[in-house]
Amino acid sequence: MTDASAAKDAMAGTGDLVVLKNVNKHFGALHVLQDIDLTITRGEVVVVIGPSGSGKSTLCRTINRLETVDSGDISIDGRPLPQEGKALARLRADVGMVFQSFNLFAHKTVLENVMLGQIKVRKTGKQAAEDKARALLDRVGVGTQADKYPAQLSGGQQQRVAIARALAMDPKVMLFDEPTSALDPEMINEVLEVMQQLARDGMTMIVVTHEMGFARSAANRVVFMADGRIVEEAAPDQFFSNPRSDRAKDFLSKILHH
Repeated sequence: MTDASAAKDAMAGTGDLVVLKNVNKHFGALHVLQDIDLTITRGEVVVVIGPSGSGKSTLCRTINRLETVDSGDISIDGRPLPQEGKALARLRADVGMVFQSFNLFAHKTVLENVMLGQIKVRKTGKQAAEDKARALLDRVGVGTQADKYPAQLSGGQQQRVAIARALAMDPKVMLFDEPTSALDPEMINEVLEVMQQLARDGMTMIVVTHEMGFARSAANRVVFMADGRIVEEAAPDQFFSNPRSDRAKDFLSKILHH
């Protein structure tokens, strides 16, 4: 174990941050999440992988209540997910989310996009919000783009702005739902590098991705889903070199040998 991962494990030992207990979700007759039990500790990076339609994105979206669940419990930092209203807005500020599509406000500049939530939800003063936004845009490598509009940026730049916007809220946990799948290949690495750095900095992260290199290098734990269930979870080295389930072996043989 490297010093960095040991330090990270020590940080991760400070308590459970996201807990899902016996979570079930249906879309009509389709049982998309089946008896999901998952605990993510502070500072941990969990990468969720699996075939299309396995429930990965739905799992991600239940954690900040973009999807409601039929049964089971989800808590964040010891509190159950609120149903609606101001408490839900506060929760969503604590749970940063980065999607496939960048979801930036097209009519606002990059800087304004990163300032908006700070001012509206966190009630930060305008100057403080701007200072923080500029620092975060520098951190994700797009500081020089602050005064442009999203449409003037590449997809990789827009996704890095979306990460900065989520970070501006000082989230307790960051959810990434296939953040690179809409990007051209040459832009994928610039986004993954930002995510790698966040992982090294100790951010708690849940990442749904097809990028196995990221899973290997950045995850503390790989969660493999198929047919709405968590089939297997293990440290990356163990999962990639010696998966226990036939479903995981089959999945890995298809994606790692192309």
